[in-house]
Amino acid sequence: MSRLDESISFLPVNIAVLTVSDTRALEDDKSGNLLVERLQAAGHNLAARALVSDEISEITDAVQGFISQSDIDVVISTGGTGLTGRDVTPEAFRSLFDKEIEGFGEMFRFLSFQKIGTSTLQSRAVAGVASGTYLFALPGSPSACKDAWDDLLVHQLDIRHRPCNFVEIMPRLTEQGKAGRKRG
Repeated sequence: MSRLDESISFLPVNIAVLTVSDTRALEDDKSGNLLVERLQAAGHNLAARALVSDEISEITDAVQGFISQSDIDVVISTGGTGLTGRDVTPEAFRSLFDKEIEGFGEMFRFLSFQKIGTSTLQSRAVAGVASGTYLFALPGSPSACKDAWDDLLVHQLDIRHRPCNFVEIMPRLTEQGKAGRKRG
């Protein structure tokens, strides 16, 4: 079972939030607002925030812009992970991944199944690493963002989480000759 090792000091990470939507604005972005509130309440830093439409080029441009900033450790997007023709966030994210974190999508759907049953089959939540930056693509509903943050990300983005977490391996994400960056 997981636990927090209180002998380790909390280490805030810098997180960018990206909303993918053809219909929302930042003012009425419930999912993005929820993620910002949750990450800040956990002690992390909101490093950037943006909203783009459901276009692969807009999504990849925004994410690449975040990745290029050495002070951004994590990008969390909301929206565009469904099955409709306009839902292209997983394709955009996967085009940038150096490595996919398959277990994230699997675990998200497992947890979601317990709440919404087989409707979780429509979710294409994905995660990966690109140039030493963690990328998480979440569905656009506030409930899905809450579940992803509260049940998965808040733990894995806390260096005190045991037996292991994403933060403790950040310095090693760019090993094997890839361009170095971030923490060290």
